[in-house]
Amino acid sequence: MNRDLLRDLYAAAAAALLVVAAVVVGAAVEHRDGTLRVNWPPLLADWDPHVGPGTPAALVVAALVVAYGPALAARLSWRRLLLAVWAAGAAWTWSLALVDGWYRGVAEQLTTRNEYLPVVDRFQDIPAALRDFTGHILIDSPDNWPAHVAGHPPGATLTFVLLDRIGLGGGGWAGTWCVTVGTTAAVAVLVAVRALAGEPLARRAAPFLVLAPAAVWVGTSADGYFAAVAAWAVALLALAVTGHRPAWTGAASGLLLGLTVYLSYGLTLLALIVAAVLLLGSRRLRPVLFLAAGFAVVPVAFTVAGFDWWEAYRLLVRRYHEGAGGVRPYAYWVWANLACTVVMTGPATVAGLRRTGVTLAGERRTRPAFRLALLVCAALLALLAADLSGMSKAETERIWLPFAVWLLPACAFLTRPRAWLTAQAVLALLVNHLLRTGW
Repeated sequence: MNRDLLRDLYAAAAAALLVVAAVVVGAAVEHRDGTLRVNWPPLLADWDPHVGPGTPAALVVAALVVAYGPALAARLSWRRLLLAVWAAGAAWTWSLALVDGWYRGVAEQLTTRNEYLPVVDRFQDIPAALRDFTGHILIDSPDNWPAHVAGHPPGATLTFVLLDRIGLGGGGWAGTWCVTVGTTAAVAVLVAVRALAGEPLARRAAPFLVLAPAAVWVGTSADGYFAAVAAWAVALLALAVTGHRPAWTGAASGLLLGLTVYLSYGLTLLALIVAAVLLLGSRRLRPVLFLAAGFAVVPVAFTVAGFDWWEAYRLLVRRYHEGAGGVRPYAYWVWANLACTVVMTGPATVAGLRRTGVTLAGERRTRPAFRLALLVCAALLALLAADLSGMSKAETERIWLPFAVWLLPACAFLTRPRAWLTAQAVLALLVNHLLRTGW
């Protein structure tokens, strides 16, 4: 066994110990005083070994990607590779979701009392609802919003309101939307990696973007949808700054970036990834001007409609501390959140991050490997900033999906991809079959 591989295994083992520590310490804290507010810390889940309709499909998809994924990623044409990544990722995500069955795994996920669909009828008059949105954020306000509605700008809820308006109402359609859109995030990441760091590294990363344990939470949480919107915003910016039709790609990127901050307050930290993309680009002013113009559209539209983003965020911080966020101990979650990230991204990503650090320290700045390492590190910094803020205590296995998808390309640095892909698949299958996750 060579030295680099041994160090990769040490990194993965250390990450596994972090997860074990989070489970053991978390169970003790939750048993003692119940302040963690999760049943199977550090994940929002319950211990419930089970199989379901999606089990055979999940096993087949995992076996096929492990056996053929690296070879196909190397030889398919680029467009066919992108289509294959989306199709395989969708199959993997759907099969994992259906381990819990259609109703429990998909249709009811966005209909529970803390989710978005119960308030769709309160948006019959959308402009009036937007003007009055901040009046229902605090817990003691009249007809206060459910936790997820209050915890996000109204762009998140409006997505499901508009789906309902076009005849795609109910939990089944909402879940299908989140999975269908959410699984395109892998394609967006590949587009960005190819534009910024070259096609060979993108191809090496492709199977890992398909078989990510994060698929457990992409199917079915709204954060999977948010991750895809954010990923396409970054991908289009990567195309703009590398000279691929900078006018429309820059404007489209700005439009999606503006939308992301009206889907989730935490996605303002995407600015760190955006900064890395701009640094890696051509540094021409033209794409930035189109980016800024596109970005202004969504904030201006919501502001004109009567929604005050800053006031809503101020009220959300109050509500966060009035609810579970004020009870959950920062001293536990500030490191247990990282254990959630290990589970979500898998041991291969941990090993890839180790190699990313080595690459960042040793490669020339003009080389593709350095450029990919810089992009991955920007995502890691965004995730760490979210962690240190104290506004992400628990449930980060879904909340951090928009940042986690940018850690997965670190797997392009690994040798023996089939072994690492097997580890990724086994982790996802164990989580999905041993636990009843919150999503």
